[in-house]
Formats: sequence, C-alpha cells, structure tokens
Amino acid sequence: MGRIQLAADIHGQQLLEARQQFFERGNRPEGLVEPVILRSWERCHRFGLTESSEVLTADFLDRTALKTEQNHHRQLLAHGRPIMEHVYEQIRESGSMVILADANGLLLDTVGDPDFVDRADRVALTAGASWDENQRGTNAIGTALVEEAPTEILGAEHFLSHNGFLTCCACPIFGPDGTLIGVLDISGDYRSYQSHTLGLARMSSKFVERRLFEAEHARDILVCFHERADFIGSPTEGISAVSPDGQVIAINQNALTLLGIRRVDAVRRDFSMVFENNLASLIDQARRAPFGIHEIKIGKRNFYLQIRGQLPAQAISGYVYETPPEAISATPAHAPARPQPIMEPLAELNLDTLNAGDPKLQLAIARARRIIGRDIPILIQGESGAGKEIFAKAFHNSGPRQSAPFVALNCAAIPETLIESELFGYQGGAFTGARKEGAPGKIQQAHGGTLFLDEIGDMPLNLQARLLRVLQERSVTPLGSCKSVQVDISLVCATHRKLRDEVALGTFREDLYYRLNGLCVTLPALRERSDIQALATSLALTEARKNGRLDKIRFSASAMQAMETYAWPGNIRQLNNVIRVAIALMDDDENLITEIHLPEELFESPVQPRMTEATPMAFNTSSNGSLEEIGRQAAQNALESAGGNISAAARLLGVSRNTLYRKLGRLG
Repeated sequence: MGRIQLAADIHGQQLLEARQQFFERGNRPEGLVEPVILRSWERCHRFGLTESSEVLTADFLDRTALKTEQNHHRQLLAHGRPIMEHVYEQIRESGSMVILADANGLLLDTVGDPDFVDRADRVALTAGASWDENQRGTNAIGTALVEEAPTEILGAEHFLSHNGFLTCCACPIFGPDGTLIGVLDISGDYRSYQSHTLGLARMSSKFVERRLFEAEHARDILVCFHERADFIGSPTEGISAVSPDGQVIAINQNALTLLGIRRVDAVRRDFSMVFENNLASLIDQARRAPFGIHEIKIGKRNFYLQIRGQLPAQAISGYVYETPPEAISATPAHAPARPQPIMEPLAELNLDTLNAGDPKLQLAIARARRIIGRDIPILIQGESGAGKEIFAKAFHNSGPRQSAPFVALNCAAIPETLIESELFGYQGGAFTGARKEGAPGKIQQAHGGTLFLDEIGDMPLNLQARLLRVLQERSVTPLGSCKSVQVDISLVCATHRKLRDEVALGTFREDLYYRLNGLCVTLPALRERSDIQALATSLALTEARKNGRLDKIRFSASAMQAMETYAWPGNIRQLNNVIRVAIALMDDDENLITEIHLPEELFESPVQPRMTEATPMAFNTSSNGSLEEIGRQAAQNALESAGGNISAAARLLGVSRNTLYRKLGRLG
C-alpha cells in the first residue's frame, strides 16, 4: 500500500510541475505527462480553452432533445445498457459511475453510486451533457473519441481544473462496419483510483461491440475464430459475417488484428481469399458438429474456428446457395439450440415463379425466356429496388447453367481501386497486401455459370476496356500475371442508368454498350405494376415460412388497398421490408395483416383513405435484423412515444398489453 501511495504522490508532483510549465510558462512539459495527455492539452489550447474555462448551460440538451438522441442511438443503448448494469454491479459502492456516450461525446445514459453522482452532477457528468474535448477539455470520453483508443485520465491530467477530482477510463465502441459509434466510460473519485478500471472498461466495450455485431448479422453466417481455442466465445475473438454466396460482409477489429490485414482487404472479398479455406467444407463440419471448434491453418498460423449464425442448407463446389427455409441455424456457443420448424419447401426462384401476373413484367419474362441457353448477354434496366438481381437469378435458374455458380458483383458498391482485383483476380504479389498464392476474380469464379454485374453503368472506363477484351477473347488475365485463363460465362448486367445517355456523355464505352446490349429488358417500377396483391401475398408467405409460421398470412381489404395505391419509391425492396415489419408486429396466433401493422407513410398520400383508429407508428423498415428484433424495435419506439405507458403504447400499436410485453421481451 505504501508503494501505491508513493507512486500517487510522485504522479501528483509531476502533474503539478507539468501544469505550471504548460499553463503558466507556456512550455511543453516533455516527460512529465504521457504523450496522449500532452497532445490533448495542446488541442484544448488551440480550441481557446483555459484551465478555468466554464461550460455554458446552453450546451445541455433538454429532456425532449435527449429523448430524440437516445431514440436515434437506440441500438447502442439496447446493447450497451445491460453491459453498463453488469459493470456497475462489479464496482458498486466504490464511488464510481458507468457512462455511455455517442460518437460526439454526448452522454446518453449513466448509472452509479448516488453519492458520487451528486458530485458528478456539479460538473455536468450527466445524460444530456457533451464531453467533447472542445467543450470539456482533456477528459477520458472526449480524448478517447479523438484518439480512437482506450484512454485513462487521472486527476489533474484533466485540462479544466474543476474536473481534477475525477479519474476516468474510457474505451471507444466501434460498430459492425468499423465506424466509431460511441464510448463506454467508468468515472470515479481520483482518490479511489483502481489500476484495473481501464481493463474493465476495455473488456466491457468489446462486449458491447460483439452484441451489436451479432445483432446486425443475426441472419448471416458468423465465422468466429482465435489463435487459442479457449478464447472462442470471449470478447477477444475475431468475428466475420459472411453472405450465403461466400462474400465477407463485415469483420470486427479483433479479426483484422488476428489476421494482420486491413478492413479493405477483407470486406466484399470472397471468403477463400481472406481465410484461405473453403467455406463449404467448414459449413459441412459445422453441420455435423453445430457447436464444434475446428482447427484451421491460415498461412503458416493455426487458428481455432467456430461457425455460428444462419447456415445455408447446401454448398456445392465452394459456392454456397441462398438459405432456404429449412436451413440449419447454429446459435452462439452460450445460447441453447432451438429445434427447427418443419416447413414445406418454397418454390424455386425461376422465371415462371417470378411471374405474378403483371403484363409489363410478363413481357420482360417472355423476352428473356427466348434467349435461355443461347450465348446472348442480357441487360436489365429499372429503378433501384425494382428487382433486377432477383430477375437475373431467376434467369440463371431457368437455364442449362442452373446447377453452376451464380456470381454477383455490384460495381457501385466496391471502391474503384478494388473492382479490378475483384473482377479479374490477381496473382500472388501483384500488389501490396496481396496474398502470396493469389486469388481468382469473379469472372473465374463464374466459369460454367452466370456472372451478374449490377450497376454496370458505374464501372470505371479503364476497366470497361478490360471487360470488353474478356468478352471478345473468352479469357481473363489476372492482375500481375501474363497467362490468360479461358472462361465460359453467361453474362447478365443491370443498371438504373440510361446507358445510351452515358455513352453520349463519354462515361461509358459505346463498343461495350453494344456488346452488353444483346437483349435489353426493362423492369417496371412497383407503382406501375398491377400484381401488387399477388406479389405482397407471395412475399408474406415466404417471409412467414422462413420464420416458422405455417399458417397462411392474409391482408385485410383496407391494408391491401393502401398497399396497392401507395407510390412505393423504394420499389420491391421497400415492399419486402414493410411486410417483414408487419409480420414482426403480429402475435403468434394472428394471421391477418391490417392497417395497424403497416407504417403510417402508406397512408400519407391524399388518395389514401384516412385511418379512423389509432395512427400506427413509423418504423425503420430498412432493418436487416430478425423478425424478433424488428418487433422489439417497433414496440420500443411505441413505448418511448407513449412516455413509458404500456397501455398507451399497446393502443398505439393496436395490440394487447401481453403482446407488447412479449415484443419487449418482458414475458416468457
């Protein structure tokens, strides 16, 4: 104990000298404070702050504005609050508090010991206050956000002198896509400093990140790995979300650190390029041992790996097909396995099943059917969300190549610097960061099958010339290689642009345009289609069966009228999301979608009949989460709008109190 006190005294003396040099003499106190502290002090000085600066009360959010911000960050709060409560239980009665802030330093929620909370309130360490560095000076929350690293600020290391009684440890929280979304902080009295607090904050932020990642990608394949088998399931494991076609969708920072690569080297790349293993064989192993941990080799290093999340039912030749309703679900290691429902198989997607009766769509289908099996490229035009990729898959599944790979590449979604290697592949050592054994591109992966190039109008001009050469010579030359590889592909392209106009502007090659435009089909926007009723019913049946509902989902007459007269700016993608939310709001014994289950935007047009019952809440229909998560989000929105009143929230949603409790997860 004596050594600890001596260290504290020495630290205090050094800080006193450092502050005198910096604030009184204008010198840089090199060696007296950590570099991170000195960098922050210098930033604060540039902001115009002084050690005695006061914070304006106008910078505090009122209750309404705070509620709005909390609702905006509801996912962070939903997954962060349980961790905050758990951390607080570990430090209760230590004169401390736990804080969750957003990426701007706004305090969203706090929990702590009453006696310390009273002291913290005096310096505005409370929800609704901003602890950004440019307002509060050097502090763990604001400085951690600037440095994007775990940060500890002890006593007089705080820039503002009146914050000197605090000791604060904060760690950034990164979202599933790697963006900084918040920070978790543990603050207490400087005299009660504990050396383990920063480690506790770091571990807690990792827990929040993992919960957010698993929630965001609950319907994807989760590849979890570590160099040590006993670290699988811990906050330090690497996690990657992979799509059914074997593309890495997201990857957490732990995984990037373990693999020694950058995020740009992993996201939107094929699984085999990143992990040097065949995804299909790993899924087969996971199917035989759902919670098993398997040893793999990446380069010369051994890793232990576990597959979780939503597993596809079939994998052939390294290509994983889309998840059918009978897919096996591998839950996280800490969660109990749930029996899978027995469901009738859904009809295979092809041009016949795509036909719901709309004349314009029927014309496009009839034209496409005439060239099935012929070496004629097809160009699909239509608005964003009109179903161009679905049409391309249906075309592929209707022809002789249906058992071969369908490989898709969105030319607008990949940075220009990566499209070339993604499309043409590369030889080992072709560029910095390339794997030594190289990797095949999308063209080679589609050999024998169909290559679908979405948003072809966004392809850079220099790559258009290379693609044209591939189509003419039926061979592809990977980056860094002098050897051409013969390929046999059926080419399907899509765009929302008018390629003739792009040719006239000089942004698209005329020779490539005529090469791609073997057959051009235009898909109608959803607002132009006459088969919305049949399409909505089909989508509802598919979504219901995916989630184990065997009863037939129906629509009330007023609900269907609203759907048929709405303009659908988001087209089929928006319709599908609306239906997912509607089914999520239904109770288990319900099978009728009514006005109550639909978002209010469907009723805002003047041509729509006005609602006579409670106005439904507006929901985020772009969510990719599970139906349970969508329903929980909708219920939480209603509860917040009703000021926490369960009865009022239930009336707002048009459901019973028990149903609302179930959606909130408070029953059963």
